[in-house]
Amino acid sequence: MSVPSAVDARPEQSGDTALLSLRGVNKSFGAVHVLQGVDFDTYPGQVTALVGDNGAGKSTLIKGIAGIYGFDSGAYVFDGQDVSVTSPKQANALGIEVVYQDLALCDNLDIVHNLFLGREVTAGGRLDEATMERRAKETLAGLSVRTVKSIRQQVASLSGGQRQTVAIARSVLWNSKLVILDEPTAALGVAQTEQVLRLVRRLADKGLSVVLISHNLNDVFAVADRISVLYLGRMAAQVRTADVTRNQVVELITGGRTDGIDTGTAGRAGDDGAGEAR
Repeated sequence: MSVPSAVDARPEQSGDTALLSLRGVNKSFGAVHVLQGVDFDTYPGQVTALVGDNGAGKSTLIKGIAGIYGFDSGAYVFDGQDVSVTSPKQANALGIEVVYQDLALCDNLDIVHNLFLGREVTAGGRLDEATMERRAKETLAGLSVRTVKSIRQQVASLSGGQRQTVAIARSVLWNSKLVILDEPTAALGVAQTEQVLRLVRRLADKGLSVVLISHNLNDVFAVADRISVLYLGRMAAQVRTADVTRNQVVELITGGRTDGIDTGTAGRAGDDGAGEAR
């Protein structure tokens, strides 16, 4: 089966204009070249799965997008503009939100206060509880979240799937354009995984660009429109999900190439000794 190259693959439902385009980005930590000439694209209204083995460079790429690390070189284009993102605050201002695996939720606070944690709404020097509660309800309703009994529940009382839902809802509360989800179904049961995947799909259907980092190919093929595969710090391929099989994706993850793949401008993954990526 012939698979299109990263250059040739184009989304079918949202036009050809990427929200985020990275071109030739590099990142080193001392002598270790973690990212090598990586191209990466995400599109509005689509879920892009970012996959790769441990050490492929996924975390470093995402932290570079989020401003935790600055890329050493390469182009960072967001919403058609060349930008320089060197802090999470700058990434947030662009409309980029990241939900990490640890979720960063406070168990002793309720859902409303977790949604607005660090960005509380005030009026007259006091917390504007009414406004925060209204916006929390609107956000959860907009995502069709019906599994939470009360937005005043403490997070400590929520299930794993409900906690993930709260973290995702917090990421879209601030007019975000790109939401990055780091292993959102890790350690969840079957029913909770299905609940979270429906929410991921709903984000894209609302027009957001979603990046899903996952080791679970069942999840990837269930919700992703496109798959980007990192291998030893290089982008092995960016392809439409409909154009690849699970076996081909596994070959890309484990070997950086597969029959019929033309890596195009991404280069030959695995060449030149990528070193240990993060």
